[in-house]
Amino acid sequence: MIIDAHCDALYKLWETPELSFQSSPELGVNYEKWQKNHVKVQCFAIYVPEYVHPDHQYQVALEMIDLFFERIIKPNPDIIWVQSQQDLLNLKPDEKGAILTLEGCHPIGEDLVKLKTLIRLGVRAVGLTWNQANAVSDGVGEERGAGLSTFGKEVVQLLNENHIWTDVSHLSYQGFWDVMDLAKYPMASHSNVYALCSHPRNLDDKQITALIKRKAFIGVTFVSGFLDESKVATPSQVLQHIQYILNMGGEDSLGFGSDFDGTNMIVDGLVDYDDYDAFINMLSNHYPQNMINKITHENFIRTFPFKHQEVL
Repeated sequence: MIIDAHCDALYKLWETPELSFQSSPELGVNYEKWQKNHVKVQCFAIYVPEYVHPDHQYQVALEMIDLFFERIIKPNPDIIWVQSQQDLLNLKPDEKGAILTLEGCHPIGEDLVKLKTLIRLGVRAVGLTWNQANAVSDGVGEERGAGLSTFGKEVVQLLNENHIWTDVSHLSYQGFWDVMDLAKYPMASHSNVYALCSHPRNLDDKQITALIKRKAFIGVTFVSGFLDESKVATPSQVLQHIQYILNMGGEDSLGFGSDFDGTNMIVDGLVDYDDYDAFINMLSNHYPQNMINKITHENFIRTFPFKHQEVL
């Protein structure tokens, strides 16, 4: 069983309406590929691109949620909308699970009601920023490097109250530490090791240590630019980042956040869903089965904070 904490298939379906989730080969994550591998659960990110006018960003987020239900859930009765930890545990052998996440709070502006609505619609992990600044915090791409605003602290408190993951991937360095001070349920959905590749999207040793101490989920991502300085990578580089986090004591935190459909910086030999099983087989040559189980799915399930149906 594999659980993947991040893909951008919804963004691609929104940007190119003629794509078919069922079979379009342009999608790294589609129904036909999903049926042929051992990915049990996929997180689908709502990523509203920066070029969308701020007045329209929330509408686009809702359009992506509509795509999630109309193009992924509704036509495929074997794909189950996962809203809680119990939903994960209840999946039958012939069923797959799909989870909604938010990549960046820019679509909500400074409106907590909009965030509450997204949570009611099923969002279970919230990335506070993309690379740029918004009303919540600066992202990694802002030279200012500011942390959480007053509104951002209100957002984290709302996520705490509703047992929702606060995702630090893309967040500024100061924002990361502000989250670690405030969030009950921190996670990094798709980030790698800064010591191995000094990309600002990656986590340094202090950040990794802080997440491990909280037994927070860390999703290693398959983006070549986050794996190797040359921006060219193979599955062996992914293994190096996994081993680095394991050496730091991250056995109970590690998982995957592929970023399929969200990048052109692909890993040779780990391009899309068709390559997932071969990658897990490669890991099996290096780690015992109990370790493989933790990395592929157990850590995600254990740390998933929404344990039952709760009312805001």
